[in-house]
Amino acid sequence: MDVSPLIWIITIAVTVAFFVFEFFAHVRKPHEPSIGESARWSAFYIGLALLFGIVIGVVWGWDFGGEYYAGYLTEKALSIDNLFVFLIVMTGFAVPKIYQQKVLMIGIVIALIMRGAFIAVGAALIENFSWIFYIFGALLLFLAYRQAFSHGESDPANGKFMTFVRRHLPVSDEYNGDKLTVKKDGRRFVTPMLLVIVAIGFVDLIFAVDSIPAIYGLTEQAYIVFVANAFALMGLRQLYFLIGGLLERLVYLAQGLAVILAFIGVKLVFHALHVNELPFINGGEPLLWVPEIPIWLSLLFIAATITVATIASLMKTRNDREAKDRDRIEGEPVIAAKDESRGS
Repeated sequence: MDVSPLIWIITIAVTVAFFVFEFFAHVRKPHEPSIGESARWSAFYIGLALLFGIVIGVVWGWDFGGEYYAGYLTEKALSIDNLFVFLIVMTGFAVPKIYQQKVLMIGIVIALIMRGAFIAVGAALIENFSWIFYIFGALLLFLAYRQAFSHGESDPANGKFMTFVRRHLPVSDEYNGDKLTVKKDGRRFVTPMLLVIVAIGFVDLIFAVDSIPAIYGLTEQAYIVFVANAFALMGLRQLYFLIGGLLERLVYLAQGLAVILAFIGVKLVFHALHVNELPFINGGEPLLWVPEIPIWLSLLFIAATITVATIASLMKTRNDREAKDRDRIEGEPVIAAKDESRGS
């Protein structure tokens, strides 16, 4: 895939322009977006991402188009999981609704910057060290295990990292609008808003470690990795307000992502064996009999896993809600009978 420096410059410039537009058009004035506003902009960004995949397919070939769509789906799913953690952080810090847009915007920009750095490092490693696929594969298998069995067990707002930050920074007890610092009695304090942004940045760093090896398991093209991440992050702020209530119902999202990460981890290990250069494995020769998982199979597997996890989550939460309603209804006659017996 031949991507000229000019195309890179235009792509980065347009990406920056989108986020600048987002800030001045929606975030600069604090407000809570309506469902209609969130739905329109979410549909716009998702539609734009899907159209860009067609552009890649027409210009560079549909093999690369398939890699883009598989990468975009994976990054979008990981971004939604990222939103779930953002929700925990905002709840932990009790961020007022009208300021949540600004926190999300800053968090998304930090995420894009961190992922950009990881993309550059990953591209350099892949180009010069084929054995890095073994490390990426092992990392993804570990992350899959952690995602499946450790999800939701920690609160980023009150973890060790934030305890360290609070210990070393003078923190005020109350928000002061959307200001990051405030002066009281001649002394400068940081507001909880700054702590929220620090926590979001820390979460972004962790998710960058998850997402970049995952997408490099689907494509070796740094350009596809970048645009898939950029489009996955665009519209994420609106999606947060659109599906805020739905996030808590996606109870199997972590397990679905674990399956996807494990699948890509296995795919990376297979690829590493197929291009092997390590002297202590098969004498440094590639294991050509190891199968390469085609991108169409990856795309189908990722889409199917996300669909199954979503449907299973919604069915479980609906069944749990119906069971609670039945227990409540069945319990009411018992309570009424007890009240009548007391009255007699």
